[in-house]
Amino acid sequence: MKQEMRIVKYDAQLKIEAYHFKGIMQKFPNHFHEYYVIGFIESGRRLLSCKSKEYIIEPGDLLLFNPRDNHACEQIDGKTLDYRCINIQPEVMRRAVFAITGEELLPYFTPPVLFHNEWVAVLQDLHQMLMQEEACFRKEEVFYFLLEQLMEEYTEQRISTSTTAQSTKITAICEFLEKHYMDNIILEDLCNLTGLSKYYLLRSFTKQMGISPYSYLETIRIDKAKKMLEHGILPIDVAFKTGFTDQSHFSNFFKKFIGLTPKQYMNIFKDVRN
Repeated sequence: MKQEMRIVKYDAQLKIEAYHFKGIMQKFPNHFHEYYVIGFIESGRRLLSCKSKEYIIEPGDLLLFNPRDNHACEQIDGKTLDYRCINIQPEVMRRAVFAITGEELLPYFTPPVLFHNEWVAVLQDLHQMLMQEEACFRKEEVFYFLLEQLMEEYTEQRISTSTTAQSTKITAICEFLEKHYMDNIILEDLCNLTGLSKYYLLRSFTKQMGISPYSYLETIRIDKAKKMLEHGILPIDVAFKTGFTDQSHFSNFFKKFIGLTPKQYMNIFKDVRN
């Protein structure tokens, strides 16, 4: 078995993250991110579930996740995974889109998997420059060129309006979880908030959001934790501030979702803070 390797770089010039995972056997549970993910498989085959659909992904496939696209993946061939991706925060994407189109909007990529896609080679080129921490004009050029082509070929005009079609009660649950993520929330709290029965609440929320209420809360906590770690807040303090019972629980949970320990993730941004 190949030695496992997990490297994450933050590019202060473009303000994006680049992940490189090699030799990974880890299964990633159903979750979402608050940012865009553009990635590709280098080695290994995986079963990807995204927004209630399943895909077999393999080398050469391009992955496009919008903010809050719920997804999960696991190995299916008994082999390890080699994977590279870039993560783009919505505010960074908005600025990039404005630079490209002159319009203030956020793209919505469809579909989530582009099989054996020609733009993998361009993304690989960009990713290599990010990994080598190159500060060059070409890196920016490739970044904007890639986004321009992906938007032209694989997007709707702006972020999907499906979120606005959520029922008022589901929206209220989301807002409650986002506001009280640091608290010890129980299902009864959500039932009292909406007047729904436990079963109906769980079924309705999961159907509309593609993820269970507790998984939604977990994802919110991890996203808040990432932001705190990026600012140098120690993992033990982050665990307390994000509603985890202890640092060990937080560390294990963080690695399950992000693929890195909280300390490893925090250290990525050490040079940016100094």
